Amino acid sequence: MEGNNINVIEKDYGICINNPNHFLAFSDFTVSDGIDIVENVNVLKAKDEFESTARKAETFNQSEGSYIAQATDDLNYFKNSYDDLTIFTFLSDDVVIEDFTSQLQVANSPKGFVDARINISHVVYINKVVSARDLLRVFKIITNIKAKVLANMCLPVHIQNILNRDDFLAVLADIPVTESESLDINNIDCDELDFDELKIRLEEAIEISIEDAFEKINLTFGILDYFVSEGILIGDLIDAGMELVDGVEVTQELRDKMEAQILKSLTDINVIALLVAAIRTEQDLSCGRIREVDVSDDPSYFYTDEVLGLAISNQIAGTKATFNFKRYDEAKPGIIYGLPPMLDDIFAGLIAGCMSKIFEE
Repeated sequence: MEGNNINVIEKDYGICINNPNHFLAFSDFTVSDGIDIVENVNVLKAKDEFESTARKAETFNQSEGSYIAQATDDLNYFKNSYDDLTIFTFLSDDVVIEDFTSQLQVANSPKGFVDARINISHVVYINKVVSARDLLRVFKIITNIKAKVLANMCLPVHIQNILNRDDFLAVLADIPVTESESLDINNIDCDELDFDELKIRLEEAIEISIEDAFEKINLTFGILDYFVSEGILIGDLIDAGMELVDGVEVTQELRDKMEAQILKSLTDINVIALLVAAIRTEQDLSCGRIREVDVSDDPSYFYTDEVLGLAISNQIAGTKATFNFKRYDEAKPGIIYGLPPMLDDIFAGLIAGCMSKIFEE
């Protein structure tokens, strides 16, 4: 038994949030009229279609009690409560963290990043009598909050692309106790809502919910994930490094040394910080988010990219590498040639530093 007369019933094929006094619900559920008065809110393992979800819900509820129902492929959830707010967070994800080396990890999915999904969905219960109009307003507020919180996390692009593609949201409130069998939801005596105060509380609650969600599914991101988001593979960097080798035969042993050095350099916190700084800056500048900066034609007076590239090469192999950086920056071998202004220089710096390091050993 939950507080506020709410019951949560768990079965292997579904979860039912029950209120014997009924909810006023606004949702985007698979089985719903948008705005409903219901006793049961069902989240079910079912195909994402009306008929199969409805059949499962009727079985769950034993044909008793009105309901809305949502199809999902995962019943993992947790609950946070804050006075008159209760947030149910439902989690579904196809991404796992795999060891790439003993010190580096990468997010991957057996479904690939075209079909993979990460969904963080919510059922929000307000322990107040709320009008249908205000409930719709709360629904919109929560939708906007979720989008804002996730955008502020600045996740790798390929992760953003699979995030909340199939999420769901239901907002629930109480209805007035009445002896009448019918209730006009457009003319109910409602509790007064302070929307400014409620919005602040919802922002905090949803942000905590999303942070908890990533922690519970153990989903974190590292430098290799940002490489993947830019379409850059370690093999591409090795190929680019080998293109400017002079006077030495390019052997598999040399390629293996280069790979080992790249992976070692990517565990250096200073190299990581410089790479991420450039990647994030590139995103802001290429999207025109900084009004005063226009790098669309890679202006000659813009040299911060070279400063970062030089800093990376120097961090890996010292002064000698800064001279090697100039060669790679000017020639732009392999994958470097097709990269945008900030990225071509930082990866030239990474390659120059690693090549210098393996030849000094």
